Amino acid sequence: MPTEQPIAASAHPPAPGAPLVRPARAGDESALAALDAATWSTLHAITPRPVPPLPSFFRPERGPEAHLVAEVPENPGHPVGYLRLVPSIPLPANAHVRAIQGLAVDPAVRGRGVARALLRAAVARCRAEGARRLTLRVLGHNTPARRLYESEGFAVEGVLPGEMYLDGAYVDDVLMGLVVHTEE
Repeated sequence: MPTEQPIAASAHPPAPGAPLVRPARAGDESALAALDAATWSTLHAITPRPVPPLPSFFRPERGPEAHLVAEVPENPGHPVGYLRLVPSIPLPANAHVRAIQGLAVDPAVRGRGVARALLRAAVARCRAEGARRLTLRVLGHNTPARRLYESEGFAVEGVLPGEMYLDGAYVDDVLMGLVVHTEE
């Protein structure tokens, strides 16, 4: 069986203590479901709060292969973050676009570059797959996430004003994108 390799986010080796990003495995499902439930917030979630028993994290259309998982060196094998990366629209005319449809980081490791490492690994995966664009949606009031995405080169491509109604307030849905591959 081949050894699983971390996904390179850059050409440089990771700094000591830096998060490691790898493809998700089927065995990660319960840890990812628990992480998803623990990080739920109307700052970023538009779905109802998960309640026990937790639903399956993986689904046929978004199994382990659609997820990148982050670990920290002091706790190998334990996911502390994930990013879901899927085709944007399942049509041949849109096959060159990938979409981030979920990103979560354990609050205990926030500020250690986990989300940034996941984003960079997603861009690396997109490039390796020949994708040209990477898109995402973020709620307008999620300032920390928007700043992170902008710092990684994502640009606002559209705003759907008042698209969501959360906690008694209308919230904008912000569409962001990044060109990841420009060769013809």
